[in-house]
Amino acid sequence: MLAAAAEAGYDLGGADLAEALADETAPLLPADAPPAALMAWEAALARYQERFGYAFLFCPDDRRPGGRLDLALAAVRTRLEHEPDEERSVAADELRKLARARLTRLVAPEDGMPGRDGHR
Repeated sequence: MLAAAAEAGYDLGGADLAEALADETAPLLPADAPPAALMAWEAALARYQERFGYAFLFCPDDRRPGGRLDLALAAVRTRLEHEPDEERSVAADELRKLARARLTRLVAPEDGMPGRDGHR
């Protein structure tokens, strides 16, 4: 299933990718994030949306929890400097990572409880 999802992600054409990106929302920062970080995050997300026309995608699953905020802020700032075609490619990679993480959680939830399909 994961391989099929990855393959499908690479097969997305321009219109399909645009539709998939349009359906996504930017990641939320932890509620206990410092107010200055939240303001910087919101401002960066607004600039990103304005520049590229879709939400900033960032898959934090392979990053340590304590450093995700710093990594997310650094990533959005760096990616704001990309040309649109380059950023579309990066966003597509993040979309594939997000899809893989979501599917993995459905079939093997971290809490050990059965997934939506009743399996562990």
